[in-house]
Amino acid sequence: MKTILLKFSGPLQSWGTNSHFETRYTDAHPSKSGVIGMIAAGLGLSRSDNEGMARLNSLSYAVRIDQPGQMMKDYHTAKKYKKNGDFDRTYVTTRFYLQDAVFLVALSCEDEKLIDEVKTSVTNPNFALFLGRRSLPPTADMFLGVFDEDAVSLLRRFDWQASDWYQRKNTTRKLYIYADESLSSEGKTQIRNDIVLSFSQITGRKFIPRKEVGISIELQNAIETKNIQDHDAFGAVGDD
Repeated sequence: MKTILLKFSGPLQSWGTNSHFETRYTDAHPSKSGVIGMIAAGLGLSRSDNEGMARLNSLSYAVRIDQPGQMMKDYHTAKKYKKNGDFDRTYVTTRFYLQDAVFLVALSCEDEKLIDEVKTSVTNPNFALFLGRRSLPPTADMFLGVFDEDAVSLLRRFDWQASDWYQRKNTTRKLYIYADESLSSEGKTQIRNDIVLSFSQITGRKFIPRKEVGISIELQNAIETKNIQDHDAFGAVGDD
């Protein structure tokens, strides 16, 4: 089993699974369909490549919330034009974002060729990558590596990636992992409209429900651990 680990920590992110028309919501953590869409863009797949999407859907998916961030509501206006090009009207849209959030996303598979392709898609993408919407780029440290373990086991033990200021405010932290239902027998199950069948703009985007489980874990504060390890009780005494 190989697992690719990604860190999503851009200033703004948006991961909606139930948005329609002028109001665009975001979920509290990244959607599998959104991440699959990002990887598909990195691979250079067309929106109508349903076979390619189905192959990417075979990846097992899990995400850990390292820093939940805060919800932000954006007042946004847009212009609508008639089919002949004449101006029609200006209308208001409402967009929701997560700000200052940090997530660890794990994608695992037995197919090492597919894992290699996913790695290439995020390290040398064909199209620009973004965190849910085109105006939201990822950070340079997004790719954290490929590991020889399953997604949930990796997220249970990997170092806390929250910002230093956030870790100082939270000494012992309870974190939550949300994973494909097939990856864990523990936790509460919830349903999201989160398996993508097509991103086509011609026939319309199509999604079906996906079950995921929520798992709570505790990680020791990385800042506290570093301070303990670096502390030298006799450092001020000197050599004499």
